[in-house]
Amino acid sequence: MAKILCIETSASALSVCLAEDCVLLADRVCTEPRQQAALTAPLVKEVLDAAGCTVKDCDAICVSAGPGSYTGLRVGVSTAKGLAFGAGKPLIAVGTLDILVQGASSCPTPTSSCPTPTSSCPAPTGHLVPMIDARRMEVYTAVYSPDGQRLTPVEALVVEEDSFADYLSKGPVLFIGDGAQKCSQVIKHPNASFLESAPMARDMVPLAFKAFEAGKFEDTAYFEPFYLKDFIATVSRKQLW
Repeated sequence: MAKILCIETSASALSVCLAEDCVLLADRVCTEPRQQAALTAPLVKEVLDAAGCTVKDCDAICVSAGPGSYTGLRVGVSTAKGLAFGAGKPLIAVGTLDILVQGASSCPTPTSSCPTPTSSCPAPTGHLVPMIDARRMEVYTAVYSPDGQRLTPVEALVVEEDSFADYLSKGPVLFIGDGAQKCSQVIKHPNASFLESAPMARDMVPLAFKAFEAGKFEDTAYFEPFYLKDFIATVSRKQLW
């Protein structure tokens, strides 16, 4: 029996959960934007306290790897690395787009320690396109098969009217994530549908246990988030003196 602590900080929402053999023991979500720096550590403590556990009782720490918010990813990965290093536990990282797809699917690949799905939604019947909101009409995205296999590289894409036309011409496409809503104003194909959602720690659980069983661990000392693009600093318009 394995316990995995999952931390998701890549988007506006913040979530932490603890699962034992894919069964949630405790789950906390904060939907107030930009609270990762202030609330990630307190939510980890809340989850562990609720389950009557400590970090040393966990078998691994799992964190969302990106792409996503630069600051959010830094906070989440730093927290996960600190917990993993301090407790001597392995570190697991899962892609943020994979988490969005997992959340929209009811049919994850079963494993011996994770035999059941986490969602009760009907299985998607067409391609899945998770979208993480970037600037203006840009999103971080990739195309997935109906069974959740990634088919294209993760990229930063400026969405236009004919984006994903090849897939839309072949059948239904479900656009998922916080970037989906703005794209619904541009992509008007009848085969397109849109689901506004956020990556959640509870949807990391099947992915985390699959990686745990495969022994797919990160180097705790050197692991870095997948930013996809370089951080761009802006100059404050407030007068400092």
